Amino acid sequence: QVQFVESGGGLVQPGGSLRLSCAVSGGIFSYLVMGWSRQAPGKERELVAQITPGSGASYADSAKGRFTISRDHFTKTAFLQMTDLTPDDTAVYYCHARDIRQPTLTDWGQGTQVTVSS
Repeated sequence: QVQFVESGGGLVQPGGSLRLSCAVSGGIFSYLVMGWSRQAPGKERELVAQITPGSGASYADSAKGRFTISRDHFTKTAFLQMTDLTPDDTAVYYCHARDIRQPTLTDWGQGTQVTVSS
């Protein structure tokens, strides 16, 4: 089972930036599809971005042009760089991983709060 250490959340003003980090252990990082999802109060969880072991990235429409997902195989860490943040981006952001050898199983991090407010 994959374990996660998420960091980088916090309070930021509209138009600001944050970088979320997700350090992974307990799995083979080079087999993991890494992703970030978010859940705002009263809303369903939304997939924001994901990145394949080969660093192919995909994004929700709400994240395109503002968010960038990346990964570092040496440190076994995934990142989500978020720019031009708006109050609509306020949510708990969850890191998750899916082993390409077991595509039906996803492990989730504990989440980190991102609040965009003036």
